[in-house]
Amino acid sequence: MTQGRVTIPAEGGKIYYHNGTIQVPDNPIIPFIEGDGIGPDIWKATSRVLEAAVNTCYRGGRKLWWAEVFAGEKAHTIYGEWLPDETIETIREYKVALKGPLTTPVGGGIRSLNVTIRQRLDLFAAIRPARYIPGVPSPVKHPEKVNMIIFRENTEDVYAGIEWAMNTPEAKKCIAFIKDSFNVAIREDSGVGIKPISIYGTKRLVRMAIGYALMHHLPSVTLVHKGNIMKYTEGAFRDWGYEVAREEFGDSTVSEAELFARYDGKVPPGKVVIKDRIADAMFQQILLRPDEYSVLAMPNLNGDYMSDALAAQVGGLGLSPSANMGSEIAVFEATHGTAPKYAGKDVINPSSLILSGVMMLEHLGWQEAADSIVGALERTIRDKTVTYDLERQLPGAKRVKCSEFASAVIEKM
Repeated sequence: MTQGRVTIPAEGGKIYYHNGTIQVPDNPIIPFIEGDGIGPDIWKATSRVLEAAVNTCYRGGRKLWWAEVFAGEKAHTIYGEWLPDETIETIREYKVALKGPLTTPVGGGIRSLNVTIRQRLDLFAAIRPARYIPGVPSPVKHPEKVNMIIFRENTEDVYAGIEWAMNTPEAKKCIAFIKDSFNVAIREDSGVGIKPISIYGTKRLVRMAIGYALMHHLPSVTLVHKGNIMKYTEGAFRDWGYEVAREEFGDSTVSEAELFARYDGKVPPGKVVIKDRIADAMFQQILLRPDEYSVLAMPNLNGDYMSDALAAQVGGLGLSPSANMGSEIAVFEATHGTAPKYAGKDVINPSSLILSGVMMLEHLGWQEAADSIVGALERTIRDKTVTYDLERQLPGAKRVKCSEFASAVIEKM
């Protein structure tokens, strides 16, 4: 059936929530955004892999039904706008979506379509796993020690987009207000931005990170911040994070300070250790002592840098998946850009979107299908059947197209 310009498969069913728990039918309707640039190539590859995994694992008992929604260049062609309300409302209704990379339009008042989607759907947590796949080239000596998952606050911090250009009336008014009200001088030729970090936004993120660590039996959650300098924003993030652990998870967590003061550094059984690290020091830690960290929770800007740095250690953005999660809505997406010079050439590595699809299957509770894809993808890379980005770094590798890589993964299931 057609809903505006979106066609909804009649055979599919709706994902919904009951008492805070996701309810997934055997035939869920999943909205997808194909994406710009290389988006169509990696979407075709990814959808084939996901469908094959579901069919292989469940023998027709379960099926994904896709409903295309539009954003970016395709939406602009169809609707005359970059991000139609229909797209946002369809994702809101069907709860789970998968999207390719989107271009940022020049002009038009939209800074980033990705950021706008996150803000309009209140997808407050960007979740970025970083785990090494054997055989992938890496710039570090021991990439196998990297196995972390970042929970990045997704709606606040400097990425809230509250800023004004130099010499605009708004910037001048803001500078004058700060000088007159607080006796703080700002150069008049400055652009001005606001960095909001709230107790509400912080606690719901850290709550999700700790809940994830407990559910997956992970040893620690580390609060990453720059609170030594920005005491009332990032320092508050740290303090509020410890509050969540103490007040809501007191029976299952122990702070690092308490661990050494009361338990002689030995973790009591069943406890998750809550740590904190200064952001610049944490960049060193992920290089020198990565095996000491599992779940990382941090504000928006730190999370952006840190997740890309971790991705570089395990093979780059082409192998890095991502989820944007709200209280009931989840959008899974490739972490890289649109790479327009490769558009339509069937050469790009689809692994980022494939692995984001794996995260989606895990979110649905379809773990068998998720595991089958991960295993098949790992075997494909171990056999050195790879796309050009990895082939040029792997002696003796066989270069395949984007679509051929998908076929190779399917064959390995």
